[in-house]
Amino acid sequence: MKKLKLNELNRVNIEEFKKQDKLPIVVILDNVRSMHNVGSIFRTADGFSIEKVILCGITAQPPHREIEKTALGATQSMDWQHYENTLDAINDLRKEGYEIIAVEQAQNSIMLNTFRPDHARKYALIFGNEVNGVADEVMQQIDGCIEIPQFGTKHSFNIVISAGIVLWDFFAKIKL
Repeated sequence: MKKLKLNELNRVNIEEFKKQDKLPIVVILDNVRSMHNVGSIFRTADGFSIEKVILCGITAQPPHREIEKTALGATQSMDWQHYENTLDAINDLRKEGYEIIAVEQAQNSIMLNTFRPDHARKYALIFGNEVNGVADEVMQQIDGCIEIPQFGTKHSFNIVISAGIVLWDFFAKIKL
């Protein structure tokens, strides 16, 4: 078996990426502390061709060297927006017809493996702070909550791992 070279991957350029159809998903980062996590989520969002990343509260914004270390240029391909308050982002997205879903361990959450996205809907997926998760006041405004099943001793996955798992699951269920 031979690894493919970059020029053999047939990736689109930034202009083509911006024009292509996107997965009807917006990722909301609710007060994410780590710039490396922010950059990694930009890169993951690009990889699954989602619509946009929304950065809220203390979440760092591009351009920043620490974000770019892990984004590897995805801040140029991905549409993004900043809101001082996550609730304002939720209100705007709800007006645009998005279903607001937190990715969190919560009472009455739906396990990711059993969640079936509606192909006709648009989704805003909220990922929370690395220590405190999705803020309590944000949890009061969501339409639903998805939880990733876990079977080890740790209480949660890193936010980047969670985003990768959930975005792949949505991509597979909607596009494949």
